[in-house]
Amino acid sequence: MTHRSFSATHAGARRTHNEDNFVDRADLGLWAVADGAGGHEAGEVASAMIRDALEAVPPHLGAGQLLAEARGRLLDVHATLLDEAAQRGPGVMMASTVAILLVRDSFFAALWAGDSRIYLLRGDTLSQLTRDHSFVQALVDSGELTPEQAEAHPQANIITRAIGAGEPDLALDKVTGSVAPSDRFLLCSDGLSKTLSEAEIAGLLGAPAGVSPADLLINAALARQVSDNVTAVVVEVGG
Repeated sequence: MTHRSFSATHAGARRTHNEDNFVDRADLGLWAVADGAGGHEAGEVASAMIRDALEAVPPHLGAGQLLAEARGRLLDVHATLLDEAAQRGPGVMMASTVAILLVRDSFFAALWAGDSRIYLLRGDTLSQLTRDHSFVQALVDSGELTPEQAEAHPQANIITRAIGAGEPDLALDKVTGSVAPSDRFLLCSDGLSKTLSEAEIAGLLGAPAGVSPADLLINAALARQVSDNVTAVVVEVGG
């Protein structure tokens, strides 16, 4: 199968500094979104390290090798960020979410840590493949909040897992599945998923050929005065 991809990022309507980064490696079948956290440009450093590590993945790897290489590079970045933060002083955090999509032959794999998301649009049905590592998602899972209440919760921005945060042993969640011609995947930072509804995302993600759905999604978020950095990478599975 051959694939087309579209990518776009923006600082947002209310910020001047963009701590998001993305990877668009259609040649490998590898795409990623990283949303930095930590302030004082530390978040930008963290997300850029993830981007650079994945951009350096060599070509001609088999599917299993590609997955192992991506995972190994994230673990290396995690260890490096923990060391760098410790050297900068007590209380310093240099961290980033990450969502990675790998597509090879008729299958996909998704890896993630944090609340950057991956969606799949198949036909007219939009599915969220990832599950947020966040404070409010834990409350939803325990039944203390409904998903609607979680969206408006004052602590909706608190993540519970990230590259560069927590313990040295990093846990990455993974889902796998099959792909079909005309599937469209969306990788996005939470600036997008917290600004647009799933119905709006599905409508824009299904844009006709010749139009960049990534640009449409970013422009829609900006029209809503998105308060956070916003990034979208769209992957269209070919035949």
